[in-house]
Amino acid sequence: MRSLWLLPLLLFVLNGCTTYINAPDTPSTATLPQTDSFQVYENLVYTPSDWPEALRADVYLPDTPARATKRPAALVVHGGGWQGRSKDDMTDIAKRLACSGIVAVNVTYRFAPQYKFPAQLHDMQQAMAWIHENASAWGIDTSRIAGVGYSSGAHLVSLLALVASEDGELNQPYGGESSKLAAVVSGGTPSNLFKFDDGRLVVEFLGGTRLEVPSQYAQASPMEHITGNAPPFFLFHGTWDSLVPVDHARDFHTALDDAGVDSELYLLRYRGHITTFLTRGSAMDAAMAFLRRELGD
Repeated sequence: MRSLWLLPLLLFVLNGCTTYINAPDTPSTATLPQTDSFQVYENLVYTPSDWPEALRADVYLPDTPARATKRPAALVVHGGGWQGRSKDDMTDIAKRLACSGIVAVNVTYRFAPQYKFPAQLHDMQQAMAWIHENASAWGIDTSRIAGVGYSSGAHLVSLLALVASEDGELNQPYGGESSKLAAVVSGGTPSNLFKFDDGRLVVEFLGGTRLEVPSQYAQASPMEHITGNAPPFFLFHGTWDSLVPVDHARDFHTALDDAGVDSELYLLRYRGHITTFLTRGSAMDAAMAFLRRELGD
């Protein structure tokens, strides 16, 4: 019985152990239409018929007032080291987005080592093209689409946003205008893949070590694609993260800030990679406020 009392107390204490860098000075007046209900369409195939693997998405449509004919959306992407887990991990986040009047599109993607980078980025670009194709039916304002991800999912939405903003090689042939994001919420983000000590997950994702395929490491690192045209970022990270050390977030935030990109950094103290995701409550509160500022009316 004692453990039942200790868990809420622990969560209360942890929620107070945060550092918020570049927090807004004053509350925003922007709003999103709140709702208590939404419709879910599960396991819709979002890839073309000739794609190497049929990939699926769950779409959460808010029951917002009829006057809200055009509403924001979010591409939601799960973590798992680029080779595991599922979109089920992001269900609660997708539901929260939907209750905030945001159409949430919670997607799967191809896994390494069978499919190596940039296959997963191409999947994200296809997902964005699919959202644009269905924007009219789902009442989406395509100028207000955010990316929301954690861990490898955060890496993918961050890379998607930055590649689209620089309009380079990786933005073709599946990217383009439809890949652009208006804002990014990115947690536990691997921002510079050169920092990993040739660990198995990264080697299998990129097809070799840093010495063997350095161009793959550069191409796959969000840090290498930052331009002044990037959308605003909300980053959150655990200070005790040993899987993706916190300097990934700090350096990423600094580089975005140096490029003139709006970037907020929310640090959760005394938490590792998994713990940060499981106790993300206060970070998600701040992230939702960020999305209201960036996507709201």
